[in-house]
Amino acid sequence: MAITFKQMVAQAREHVSAISSAEAREKMQGNPNTLVIDVQEKEAAGACGLIPSSLNISLGMLPIRADLELPEHLREPRLADRNQTVIITCGAGGQAALGSYLLHQMGFSDVSFIEGGTSAWKEAGYEVE
Repeated sequence: MAITFKQMVAQAREHVSAISSAEAREKMQGNPNTLVIDVQEKEAAGACGLIPSSLNISLGMLPIRADLELPEHLREPRLADRNQTVIITCGAGGQAALGSYLLHQMGFSDVSFIEGGTSAWKEAGYEVE
C-alpha cells in the first residue's frame, strides 16, 4: 500500500525530535559546532532564505552526502561525525522531519528538526540570508 508525504512525515516524527526556532537558536549559540542543514532544493531555499551558517543539501542528496562508504568526492566532510549536533530545516518542516529521520537511520545520534522550518524561524524574528 502506498503512503503519502503526510504519512511519511508522521512516521518520521515518531523517531526524531521537533524543536522550536528558539530551541534551535539556543543550541546553535550554545554549541558553535552545531551543523544546520536546509534540505530544500537550492532554488526554493534561496526564495525562502537560509539560516545563517546553514548548509544547503537537498533532501534527495542528503543520504549520498552523509554516506561514509561512498567515494570522498561525493560526501560532505561535515557529515562525518555521527555524534555531532545536527539540526535540519526546510521551508515549512515536513522535508526537515524526513531529513532528520534519514540521518537518524544512518546513525546520527543528536539530530532534530525545526518545527515549521525556516518559515517559523523567520516568523520568530531571526535572521535569514
